[in-house]
Amino acid sequence: MAGLTCLWLMAVTCLQAQRRRPQNQPYVDYKRYHFGFHVGLHTQDLILTNTGVAGADGKTWFAEIPAYTPGFSVGVIGDLFLNPVLSVRLTPTVHFGDKRLTFIDPQTKEQFATSLRSNYLAIPIDFKYTAMRLNNYRPYMLAGVFTQFDMGRKRGYPMLLRGVDYGVEFGLGCDIYLPYFKLCPELKFCFGLADVLEPDRSDLANPLDRVYSQALSRATSRLIVLTFNFE
Repeated sequence: MAGLTCLWLMAVTCLQAQRRRPQNQPYVDYKRYHFGFHVGLHTQDLILTNTGVAGADGKTWFAEIPAYTPGFSVGVIGDLFLNPVLSVRLTPTVHFGDKRLTFIDPQTKEQFATSLRSNYLAIPIDFKYTAMRLNNYRPYMLAGVFTQFDMGRKRGYPMLLRGVDYGVEFGLGCDIYLPYFKLCPELKFCFGLADVLEPDRSDLANPLDRVYSQALSRATSRLIVLTFNFE
């Protein structure tokens, strides 16, 4: 019985010590505006719809992205305070990366691999909903929309994507309050809504080079982004 009493007293003491721990930057979240930057990694993906129709070479190609390659992301943060738990964020970001596609003919098992380099300039607008702060930690969720421009597209390759895309995104993260700034790990999922497949391949002189674009009827983008925000 004495041991249980001792454990209970220790638990109460620890809890009180946690509550008395001084908070770093206790008023930083109440600024009308604040700014920052973020760096991180991402993966690019495409949701592909195959036509299943034979091309000019007589083969039926089916495309997929068998593996993801990491890319680099960097951007700036602008945050507008609305109330103690809600803010609006504008986070222009550049994503440097590529997508590696593999086309397979199921009859002959022949494969063709190609790479699409896409350097996106993304302009997302998100609502950030934040939980109550616990000492120097504060988890949050966010959701919003984005527009992005592909600055890395080049004609003359077997595949070509349109230069403009838009979609929705959501994510989660945690504000970690340090003495001089906030560090915020954030994971975000971005889903494109537009068809980004470029159907006009007049840039390809050889008709056999067009069979890979003709094997697809639609492509929509998808990104998974892990960033570290400094605010």
